[in-house]
Amino acid sequence: MLHRFSLALCLLVAVSLQGRADADAQLPSGNSCVHCHSSEQTGFNTAHAFAAADCVACHAGNADGQTEKTAHAGLIAFPGNLANAARACGACHGERVSGVTNNMMHTGHGIVVITRDALDDKAGGDTVAIFQSLGHGVADSLLRKQCASCHLGQPKTKHALDVTFDRGGGCLACHINDYPEQGHPTLTTRVEDGRCFGCHSRSGRISLSYAGLAEVDAPVDAASPATLKLADGRPVERLPADAHYLAGMSCIDCHTSVGLMGDAGAAGHQRQGVDIQCTDCHDNRNPRVTLAGWPSLLSSMKQHVPFDTNTETRFLTTESKGTPLWQIELDEDGALLHSKITNRQLRVPQLKTETPGHDPQHERLTCAACHSQWAPQCFGCHMEYEPGGEQWDHVDRKVTAGRWSDKRWHVDNALPTLGVNHQGEIEPFVPGMIMTVAHPSLPETKFVRQFAPLSPHTTGASRSCESCHRSSQALGLGDGQLTNDAGSLRFTPANRQLQDGLPADAWTSISKSLEERTPTSGQRPLSASEIQAILEADIGAGKLKAL
Repeated sequence: MLHRFSLALCLLVAVSLQGRADADAQLPSGNSCVHCHSSEQTGFNTAHAFAAADCVACHAGNADGQTEKTAHAGLIAFPGNLANAARACGACHGERVSGVTNNMMHTGHGIVVITRDALDDKAGGDTVAIFQSLGHGVADSLLRKQCASCHLGQPKTKHALDVTFDRGGGCLACHINDYPEQGHPTLTTRVEDGRCFGCHSRSGRISLSYAGLAEVDAPVDAASPATLKLADGRPVERLPADAHYLAGMSCIDCHTSVGLMGDAGAAGHQRQGVDIQCTDCHDNRNPRVTLAGWPSLLSSMKQHVPFDTNTETRFLTTESKGTPLWQIELDEDGALLHSKITNRQLRVPQLKTETPGHDPQHERLTCAACHSQWAPQCFGCHMEYEPGGEQWDHVDRKVTAGRWSDKRWHVDNALPTLGVNHQGEIEPFVPGMIMTVAHPSLPETKFVRQFAPLSPHTTGASRSCESCHRSSQALGLGDGQLTNDAGSLRFTPANRQLQDGLPADAWTSISKSLEERTPTSGQRPLSASEIQAILEADIGAGKLKAL
């Protein structure tokens, strides 16, 4: 499977447009665009074939212009940039453009809210919490200089693709996979994994984890397993890839267009934007729909169904938004997934409730709580602002005064801590922030410790019973030794305590559940009573005595 990842990381060659007319040369009447851009009349897919003879429909400009200067008046080089999308793409895809414009991949709402809460103590008042509203406080300054590069509103400025460094581009960010030397780039719904990589190989590092690559601290010698490097220089090591990746599945085989382009609004949470969940494929009890029952917004997708259909054909739907899973064929043997990119046909295994771990005692566990093989985790970071420095501002799109630098340590890629989400379910949590922040406007260096839920995208065989019921790390206590002394639990941490009294790799303690250490209301570490119950569970290996 590594060839898919290698191909995705290749640098794609920029198109070189030739045959430009001299600025003062007279062009033929009619669609003067094709006089200089005849090679760009090919390459369109069927849905956009009309544009081969109607360049101004997307690119504006003046098709009646008799010189290059007049023909290019008002030209839009990148119609898919969000600043242009309403005029260009919105003529046919208005609802999609509206959804993307209000989508969190553009607004960054969750990142803004959490960072402001952590660093400015909920500063900002009634200001809308989106990238486009950033001011110059501690949190907003950090977001401007460090975080706001990964949003769809960043404009695309080159007719080329770079899997590692690409950010933004609006509609173009996903729907162009190649810039051919001859012909117009094809706008496509076949969104390849490389289109996700530029942003999603950072922060939660989903694109890396899915392919079995784990970012690590810089290796101390050449013999280190972390001798692999990404194109941007980050060292990585190989760990088990996600079972879906190994089966040949791509990101869009799970993530629906509704989930990716839906309007979650400026007040939404990331979880509200995700459409798919494991049970939609592996234990789907949602209503089935026929082609006639599809939502009107998705009617154009009927042409992509990869198997024979009729008026009686039934499709699975997602529980969250009722989206038809048109790539899954229901037959007498169950469900067959037709991969959208690799064209593989994969039998979808169905949940077996008699399997250990699927009993009522574990009904609060999400699938990821047991089936995540590992998760990327960083247990130390220092952020410092230098007023005398300069740095690129991702909102103003220019170099401005002030520079943020960061130093990290204790990167780990292992089984994640477990916590409780806002629905009362137990799922993986990772450190969102265990860091110190230095800024001239702060009276002293600020310490922040917060964990956040993560779907690691490292699905595989279930973790062992001992890895939860006998593990201090799984319970959020950090590395160390747990003992049960006459019914009283004791924990001796292996790592030093930080400013808040907890070990450097911990989220909570045995005696107290520290709910304030979560960035979103309703999310919390395991409580003292939950920790006690988990440790005292009889898992066939006797009661806890010592780890």
